[in-house]
Parts: sequence; structure tokens; C-alpha cells
Amino acid sequence: METTDAFTGLECLDCGASFDAADEPGRCPDCGGVLDPTYDYDALDLTRNSFARDPIRAGRAGIWRYEAVLPFPREAAVTMDEGGTPLVEAPRLAEELGVGRVLVKDEGRNPTGVAADRGAAVAVSAAAQHGATDVAMASPGNDGQAVAAYAARGGMDSHTFVPSRASFVNKAMINVHGGDMYVVEGRIDDAIEAYEDVQAERDDYYALQRFVTPYRHEGRKTVYYELLEQLEWELPDAVVCPTGEGVGLVGVHKAARECRDLGLVDDVPPLYAAQSDGCAPIVEAFDEGRDEAEPVEYPDTICGDLEIPEPARSDLVLDALRDTGGGAVAADDQDIMDTAATIALHEGLEASVASAAAAAGAWELSQDETFGEDDTIVLLGAGAGNKDADTIRSRLMAKGM
Repeated sequence: METTDAFTGLECLDCGASFDAADEPGRCPDCGGVLDPTYDYDALDLTRNSFARDPIRAGRAGIWRYEAVLPFPREAAVTMDEGGTPLVEAPRLAEELGVGRVLVKDEGRNPTGVAADRGAAVAVSAAAQHGATDVAMASPGNDGQAVAAYAARGGMDSHTFVPSRASFVNKAMINVHGGDMYVVEGRIDDAIEAYEDVQAERDDYYALQRFVTPYRHEGRKTVYYELLEQLEWELPDAVVCPTGEGVGLVGVHKAARECRDLGLVDDVPPLYAAQSDGCAPIVEAFDEGRDEAEPVEYPDTICGDLEIPEPARSDLVLDALRDTGGGAVAADDQDIMDTAATIALHEGLEASVASAAAAAGAWELSQDETFGEDDTIVLLGAGAGNKDADTIRSRLMAKGM
């Protein structure tokens, strides 16, 4: 394998066992736990200017700008220059929330229009390093489209299991990218079950399921390095993350600890998970002081990416919230759709409904006086508004607009 200098292998987050990345077993073969990429941080001599040290790459955007803290170098990556998304000022949102600044990390600018492109790039790069010809996963929609695109880029076949509720855009683009798609009647849990049944019978399918591959959350951590650099290494007062399975939030938590421990910043900011109140297992578990979420029996939300009734590793998400002094918040679907429309109308930003959940959640937090009047709040985007254009437009029409 072609890896970066500091990358040392994989460690189980549950039992602590270590493994050579060249023989990646997916989940931990000893206990079934989630594996996590590890690094020799002592070998890294990073400063705030390190990521622009090479004059050829100085100012070059994208997740591979941070390859020193990724498993693979840019030269070995399956990439479409994902990352490098803008951190956009939202002054009217700041006024509404009663804070000093609101900044939106507009992840809709990624190649397939979603934050999941970051994780897909690193995970498909790992598959390429292992000589995979086929990759497989279950998806509520957006990350399945992302993986299909990167698999096509890497010359691999993709096999994606999506619930019938997945959006037409996602289904269409999985096919357009040449992906083999299975539409499973029901919701994401049904798609996961179908995926697992097939995966068990196919030893040639390289698993890219969230929290099965170690590399999806690793790619997602780059968004935090970016936003810190865009803030000139000044910590925001809060980061609000739209949360379904929690891959993005777990990645951000790891990056926050890395940046602190590497001396790039002095602390970690509070992280907040934003969900729809129609499917809010993380919020319920956080509010009740539990270490793991209980499944939502009857999930019901139009936020497809957030309709994850039983997050695979809710314990990691809850640990991230508590470790950083953050929290969890839920907003009503109608408020989320209204927020998406308001962001487009007043800020000009096109946000998916999952992205708008972060803004709607921030509003709920502001009503509880969580934020101070001089605070800088970062809202992490999930995807572009055209992913959910019909949903948002239907809400406006229902209101007679």
C-alpha cells in the first residue's frame, strides 16, 4: 500500500486491538468493533502554515491538502478535488440567532453536491489500495450516489442498496454513474438488511458501509481542518452538525482532538448534533443521559439523510457531544423546510433539508440561550439544495407561495 509517513495502521475503538492496514478486516475480528486509522503524531511537526508549505500546492484546496493526517497521499488517491468548500457568512441568520457571526460550510460545492464526497474519496482510495474491483454499501441516498461516482472514477463496480424512499435524484445518479442499484421496499434498515444478506455471500464485495470501513469518518474529518484554516485558526464558539448515522460528527470530533493535541489550537469547540424530531434517537439519548440510543420505532421525516432510526454507533456520537461540552437538538420538519427556503431567500444559499436542519437546530439552541451575543457559530452543510428542490418547493406551494 502507498500510505503517508505518519499513518501507522488501524486500532479498534472498542477493544484497543491494532491491525496492519494492508490486511484491513473491516470491523475488528476480535470484538466486532469499529476500526480507526492511527498515526505517529510525534513524527508530525505541523504548524498552522504546514498545509501550504509546498509552493506548488500552496493555496490548493481540497481534502488532500491535509494528507499529513490522512492515510493516503494525494498521488495514490481516487479524487475529484473534493473539499475546499467555502465558509460563507450568513449575516441575516446571525441577526435572527442573536449572535456575532454565523458561517455556513457549504458542502453542496463538492463534486456530487454532498459532504459524503469527503468520506467516499478516502474510502474508495482504500478500496483501490486493496485491489478491489467491486464496492458495496447500503445508503439512504446521498452517500450512495457519492460512492457510485468515486467507484466509477476508480474503475470499480459499485453495488448500492437504497430504500424505496430514497430521492429520485440519488437513484438516477447512481445509475448514471454505472452503479448496480437495488431498491429495497421500506426504509434504510430494510436496505441495510438486504445489503448484509448479499454481502455475506460475496467475498468480492469490498464493504464501504458506514462504520464498517474505517475510512468514511476519516475523510469527513477534513471539514474541520478546513474551517479552522478558513477562520485563521480561531476556534468557533459552536459547530452544529446535521446528524443521521453520525459519521460526519464523529469525524469532526476526531479532527478537533487532533488539532488540539497537535498544538494547532488550544481547545475543542462544543459540537451539537441537529436532527429532525421525526427521527431523533441521538437527541433522545442525550437528553435522557444514556450512553447509546434506542431505536426509533416509527421514524417519520422528510430529511432522508437524517432518517436513521438506529445509528450503528450512537455511543461514539454521544461521546463526541459530551466530550466537547456540546449537545443535541431536534427541529420540526416544517420548520426545517421553512429554514431551507429562508436561507435561499435571505442569504442566497441553496441548502438541502439536512443542511437546513443545522440552521433550524441552531435557532432552537438560540431560544434556549445556548449562544452568546458575540459568538461565532459554524453550521456544517450536508448537501446542495437541488437535492431536495421538489420537497422545499412543495412546502412553499402548501403555504400559497
